[in-house]
Amino acid sequence: QGAVKRQALYACSTCTPPGAEPAGICLACSYECHGTHRLFELYTKRNFRCDCGNSKFKNLQCKLFPEKGKVNSGNKYNDNFYGLYCTCKRPYPDPEDEIPDEMIQCIVCEDWFHGRHLGAVPPESGDFHEMVCQACMKRCHFLWAYAPQLAVFLLVGMYLPVPPLTKANSLEEEGIVLKVEESEEQKKEIKKESGVEHHDTKEEKQSEQFNEPSTSSGYCSKFLQKFPMEIAETTSEFSSGWYYIIVCKLKELQSKPFVKKDTATFWPSNWRSKLCTCEDCLKMYSDLEVQFLTDECDTVLAYENKGTSDQETERRDPLMDTLNSMNRVQQVELICEYNDLKTELTDYLRRFADEGTVVKREDIQHFFEEFQSRKRRRTNRMQYYCS
Repeated sequence: QGAVKRQALYACSTCTPPGAEPAGICLACSYECHGTHRLFELYTKRNFRCDCGNSKFKNLQCKLFPEKGKVNSGNKYNDNFYGLYCTCKRPYPDPEDEIPDEMIQCIVCEDWFHGRHLGAVPPESGDFHEMVCQACMKRCHFLWAYAPQLAVFLLVGMYLPVPPLTKANSLEEEGIVLKVEESEEQKKEIKKESGVEHHDTKEEKQSEQFNEPSTSSGYCSKFLQKFPMEIAETTSEFSSGWYYIIVCKLKELQSKPFVKKDTATFWPSNWRSKLCTCEDCLKMYSDLEVQFLTDECDTVLAYENKGTSDQETERRDPLMDTLNSMNRVQQVELICEYNDLKTELTDYLRRFADEGTVVKREDIQHFFEEFQSRKRRRTNRMQYYCS
């Protein structure tokens, strides 16, 4: 399927030991192709395509999808693929580490870190949903402008006091809307200049119209009445008599005092939706290769919720649906057969569990062949009840 948006991954130290090229395999290949190998669990990573059987595996062909490209150039690798994590480059669990400490995954680089190696004491696990590590905060320095408003803090005095943003009037958060009655020539001139200046003769009328509801969508800021106009985007447009001034939310926050620290930051569940999505910011995300930050579906929480939803959909019992369409005699016969199948299959699978081996497709096929053979022998005998 190509690069999967988010999936559970493993690294096989049997096939790719230290010194070899790093490689990642999907959950299905960890069962089918590497069932007896030593694996590192990598949990989930984004935009990754399974490497199993490609050029990184010298003597292994993927059993599920043999025809693979030699390399997956879009994949990103780090020390996790060798079973090492955090800035201390230690395994997890670490037999030599006697300090109890949880590991937290950075949502940018997707490495895992000990809580004590983040430069800040992590909040209680229920108080935040995502973390950005120290190195990624340096690379994505724009996040410090959002931190005083959005991040979860524990360190007193870590940031300069920042007064909360307030709206001058009741406008939508997504943009500034000014009602104007310009002539067609004035409209053309303003559009041509792509500016944010307004005619003196209209200033008083415009200020009276600030309480008009906005019909805009897709714009990205709150409005401050005396906000410096030099931070406004030089983009404007007319629509049904309304004049829109687009203000970059990031520039608005950067005009307020904030302090950068050499620490990780912790963020609540809905913080991504508050990031600016103006044209300049989207370009910045692309340049930094962090476009996923504006995607709510990229989060591990969204991935887990999707898995839970899929499981609930699959929980409908097909046996009950079938029983409801049968008469009484057929129902009794089906239940008896079902109980026989359940008992024999449970006993068969218990042997694999006791031995710690993986159940493969051919094992299941063998079981059902044997089961059908025993069933035929039973039905060939004389029946001693009325049908």
